[in-house]
Amino acid sequence: MSIVKKRKQTRGVKVGDVKIGDFSNISVQSMTNTKTVDIKKTVQQIKNLEEAGCEIVRLAVPDMDSAKALTSIKENVTIPVIADIHFDHRLAIEAAKRGADCLRINPGNIGKKEYIQKVSDCAKDHNIPIRIGVNAGSLEQDLLDKYNGVTPEAMVESAIRNVELLDQFEFNNIKISIKASDVSRTVEAYRLLSKRCDFPLHVGITEAGSLFPGLVKSSLGIGMLLSEGIGDTIRVSLTRDPVEEIRAGFEILKALDLRRHGPEIISCPTCGRCNIDLFSIVETVEKALLGNPVSIKIAIMGCVVNGPGEAKEADLGIAGGLDTGILFKKGKVIKKFPQEKLVEVLLSEVEKFDKEK
Repeated sequence: MSIVKKRKQTRGVKVGDVKIGDFSNISVQSMTNTKTVDIKKTVQQIKNLEEAGCEIVRLAVPDMDSAKALTSIKENVTIPVIADIHFDHRLAIEAAKRGADCLRINPGNIGKKEYIQKVSDCAKDHNIPIRIGVNAGSLEQDLLDKYNGVTPEAMVESAIRNVELLDQFEFNNIKISIKASDVSRTVEAYRLLSKRCDFPLHVGITEAGSLFPGLVKSSLGIGMLLSEGIGDTIRVSLTRDPVEEIRAGFEILKALDLRRHGPEIISCPTCGRCNIDLFSIVETVEKALLGNPVSIKIAIMGCVVNGPGEAKEADLGIAGGLDTGILFKKGKVIKKFPQEKLVEVLLSEVEKFDKEK
């Protein structure tokens, strides 16, 4: 029985060729950490993200040279590109002209209404959406005063205020994010916002931290919201190579049985019966299959006695014992072979499975 509630229907928007909302697949995205003006490094990082399964990528556009670099970047990548803009409306306009598939702005920090109208008019002309990005660290001062600090209610009011501002200019091709660096405020803010509007929601925990705290916070926050039917696209924010964000995002979706992308690897935590270097075997297999889109459940177990039975739901599995390895499918032993061939045999079988599918 699924723990995930029925997903809330939201409006559909398109970022490039990726549809967000209206029951489309929950997409996984990331953000480059290269200097956008360094076209070669930025393109290479985007290609690495594409290979890992990234479906949308966001780039910082802090200056005009970065905005102009989008032309060359777009020519060399295939996934949609979002331009991340703060403060200067001219950067948003230039980014749209240079091929950005979406603009991420916080209208509250763009300045005068006439500037915001220029941005929305430009987005309308180029038929691209605007993501209203509310962040706990940059709320409007009057809301901080009204709510006595950063609260979920303050964040939601900021988002709705910005929606209403764009509505004045007859622009409603919108998606929204509303993030804080802690799980409780973020989750509550999204819950409140989901009740107030039907725009598609980009879900994540901002500034979540390095690998372990970032994974824990993001898994809890994003997982809780998705399990409640809230969320149309996600980003796991990590102080790490952004490729790791894509891996983590798909693992969250797999764990909730919302999407299957790439292998699902299960492995035992090891115990005194383990006679192989399971840690290095699992790591080697993970690296070898990174970016492989085949949907397959793989078990890597440390005990030939209990391994197949404990992992009988896996499509394929290996287990190691003293000098012996076994290959099993759906809990049934298929063959035995020397222990040192565990990885070789498994990867060969995965390749066969991929071809058969």
